Amino acid sequence: MKTSLALVAALLLTGSALHAQNLPAAQVPAAAVAAFRKAYPQVKDVRWEKEKNQFEAGFTQNKIKMSVLLSATGELLETETDMAPGLLPAPVKTKLATQYKGYKVTEAAKIVTAGTGAITYEAEVSRGGKSRDVLFSADGQEVDQ
Repeated sequence: MKTSLALVAALLLTGSALHAQNLPAAQVPAAAVAAFRKAYPQVKDVRWEKEKNQFEAGFTQNKIKMSVLLSATGELLETETDMAPGLLPAPVKTKLATQYKGYKVTEAAKIVTAGTGAITYEAEVSRGGKSRDVLFSADGQEVDQ
């Protein structure tokens, strides 16, 4: 039984590590760090993660959790701002109530794609101890991640 639990724990940790890896700032490309510092000079405490070949800087600004996704060359790709689930747009809340009935929305965020300004909303839904992230357009349509 202990072996089975250890195996499951190892698999979960390995899966998480494949999704995003925490990095010290020294391992983040200088161009990405410089672009972040230029955009957010007042932010001192930054948590860096690597997602595929992109770099995410997580931080808190004005007591709100945020993150920005940057390319290795320092191009800003998207900005994510946490929000209370109750502040999601009405069409998103309606879709969640119908498509995810019985789920609880535990976290929410607004994501703005750089360049286009396109806005998507992310909702973390959970039920029975399992959770997943779901993305929506402002009009409540579910979009692929």
